[in-house]
Amino acid sequence: MLTNAAVKAARPQARAYKIFDGHGLFLFVAPTGLRSFRMRFRLAGKEQLLTIGTWPELSLVDARARCEVAREQLGRGEDPRTAGAASAAEMTVERAARAWHAHRRGDWTPVHAADVIASLERDIFPAIGAMPLDQVTRPIVLKTLRAIEARGRVETARRIQQRVNAVFAFARSEGWCDHDPAGDVAEALKRARAPRRQPAIVDAGELRQLLAAAELVDAPIAVKLASRFLALTAVRLAAVRGARWSEIEDLDGAAPIWRVPAARMKLAAAKKADASNDHLVPLSPAAVEVLRYVRARVSPDIPVLHIFPGTGDAAPIAEGAIGRLYQRAGYAGRHVPHGWRASFSTILNERLPGERGAIDRALGHVGGGRDDEAEGINRKVEGAYNRAAHLPRRRRLFEEWAAILAADDCAGGDASG
Repeated sequence: MLTNAAVKAARPQARAYKIFDGHGLFLFVAPTGLRSFRMRFRLAGKEQLLTIGTWPELSLVDARARCEVAREQLGRGEDPRTAGAASAAEMTVERAARAWHAHRRGDWTPVHAADVIASLERDIFPAIGAMPLDQVTRPIVLKTLRAIEARGRVETARRIQQRVNAVFAFARSEGWCDHDPAGDVAEALKRARAPRRQPAIVDAGELRQLLAAAELVDAPIAVKLASRFLALTAVRLAAVRGARWSEIEDLDGAAPIWRVPAARMKLAAAKKADASNDHLVPLSPAAVEVLRYVRARVSPDIPVLHIFPGTGDAAPIAEGAIGRLYQRAGYAGRHVPHGWRASFSTILNERLPGERGAIDRALGHVGGGRDDEAEGINRKVEGAYNRAAHLPRRRRLFEEWAAILAADDCAGGDASG
């Protein structure tokens, strides 16, 4: 398979040569240094050649997308070498959306990329996916989005409007259409509700009851284990859904760590590319126990890509799976997956008021506020230069938190360090 690095590193030789990708696509490197993407295919029993475009004007991702379009044309009995003019006129919403997704997914986390394409497959492709781009009008897009609103998914409708807007902007740049029917429909959509706090239980006894109730619900074991791991680590839901075995360090050692890559953290785009911004979560014995159970029962032979797999090894548990688990356990409107962060912060700050900074760092927060000003701390500067992870301190916090979730009579311990 070709990679961006291989394409960039390809150097001219005395004779032309090829580097193959898949589905007939390959990179042709001429003695002059010209690098072009080409595709071999068979038509009427004879091998044919299609030149797709030259690098770097055409990226590898875009070459693959155009190769897929050519294969679809072949499936209809068309010659992709002569169907180029028609392909723009016949480019459908689904084809354009998949090409846009392939072009952008390298900028996203795997979980976000999966969520984006899933939302389009669920709400856009069945309704207008087969329509040629030039036949899609604003009323058609608005009708599709209002069907989403009718299900009570106002925020979802707005997110999908932005994605359809991006698809048409991409298609216009590619020359597949010359209009954007999604750009102006946002004004006709319902307004999002004013932001409100996520429902969260902040009583330790009720949290233990929630975990016990969730265990009794008839749900996939991976979802229940992900719920408990989320509770013990107090990270964002996306971090747990995207958790991979390669991120777990020293699981059977004395100081197990979960290294959440910066690329999957809620950070500015520039910070996501810097591994020094990885979020380190010391794993309490209870969290380690969950992972060992997953390793032994969920994937005993070959560890799957995701620690908490969904219906297939290539996908994590569904975005709403843990939330639905809590609803079925009788906690609808009282506690949501993101609520564990508020539970962790509230209860530990009440028990250990002197550990506010350590608690914030354990949650992956930068910090800031009046307390920092009083201490003469500039969090922006400290974040850039102070690389101390305070791991022993954090580890004691997570062990304290695990004890709180496990025992009714747990007393607050000393987490200073």
